[in-house]
Amino acid sequence: MRLIVLRTGRKRVKGYDRAGRGEKGAAVHRERHLGNSWDSMIIPSSATQGRPDTACFPRRSPAMKAVRLAKPGGLDKLSLIDMDDPGDPGPGEIRVRLRGSSLNYHDYGVASGRMPAEDGRIPLADGAGEVEAVGEGITRFLPGDRVVSTFFPLWSDGEPPIADFSTTPGDGVDGYAREVVVAPKGAFTKAPAGWSHEEAATITTAGLTAWRALVVDGALKAGDDVLVLGTGGVSIYALQIARAMGARVFATSSSDEKLGRLEEMGAAGVVNYEKTPDWGPEIAKMTGGRGVDHVVEVGGPATLAQSIQACRIGGHLSLIGVLTGRSGEIPTAAMMARHQRLQGLIVGSQAMQRDMVRGMEVTGIRPVIDRTFPLAELADAFAYEESGSHFGKIAIRI
Repeated sequence: MRLIVLRTGRKRVKGYDRAGRGEKGAAVHRERHLGNSWDSMIIPSSATQGRPDTACFPRRSPAMKAVRLAKPGGLDKLSLIDMDDPGDPGPGEIRVRLRGSSLNYHDYGVASGRMPAEDGRIPLADGAGEVEAVGEGITRFLPGDRVVSTFFPLWSDGEPPIADFSTTPGDGVDGYAREVVVAPKGAFTKAPAGWSHEEAATITTAGLTAWRALVVDGALKAGDDVLVLGTGGVSIYALQIARAMGARVFATSSSDEKLGRLEEMGAAGVVNYEKTPDWGPEIAKMTGGRGVDHVVEVGGPATLAQSIQACRIGGHLSLIGVLTGRSGEIPTAAMMARHQRLQGLIVGSQAMQRDMVRGMEVTGIRPVIDRTFPLAELADAFAYEESGSHFGKIAIRI
């Protein structure tokens, strides 16, 4: 097949049309022409015999849908709007047609106004879709690749270089509640093969948080005991990862129905924390009195004291969430006496995410998605998250 493209004297950017790469003649080249985005056409060589190499049928890219959040925040301040298409990627950038997202507590904090963001911010940290075009110098991605966003686009590998959300999509910068984005290559990694876009989007925040807590920071190994709190996205991912790697899992919830589902997923022991407020020693008793090796601590100040009692001497607690508050007392004497390690963390690096993607492909883990909402019903999706009735992730179809 011969590529027939308009020659504008501008930089050419590789891309594919929606027909996909498997169909002959399906590839397209996107050209930047007079400051606007155009689609040039590829014609099979059999249809161009004796014709010049400069055939083109330009078409202006349409506007795209997005959701913006007006100050001071609140679910009634979310609006579905039309906005300009971002155009073609420049050097080091990729253009992604977003197809799915998922909700996290951080996203809700921004949308509700509890974590103030810039007026007109596009929310959502999670995004997944397919690459439509790549800019000069991009070798890691090809048009047609299925990709998932990263929480820290500037954290490639090594030690964390940032201690805030200034570069986090949906908070410090615009997020993925939109149809198309042009972003630096570090903003995405490949998605797991065979996953839907909604499934892939759950990796960005919840999935990678659980992976880092157990695999990277915790050095999880077969035979370890793990405690997860509740049935949100991080906790369910942690249960699945721990079980797949040969660990034993214990869990808490205030719902007996949800505890039953956790047992169906392989939890070795469960406790209703409303019926048993002193649940830390109860969890330790289930391990024969030794205590768990790892606690995925998503609650914060109101649950940490119990988590310390549930954890073994020399054990590891991953402090991830602030569901019960952003500050509070920490029983430091109890931690010191038990030689425990409390590790604070927020998601992870691009390298960690690539490792997790491979791990998901090998283990066959698939995320648990409770409900899926269209982008136009994002406020309803947040209201459902606010109710606390979900089990696993809430997905957004874009």
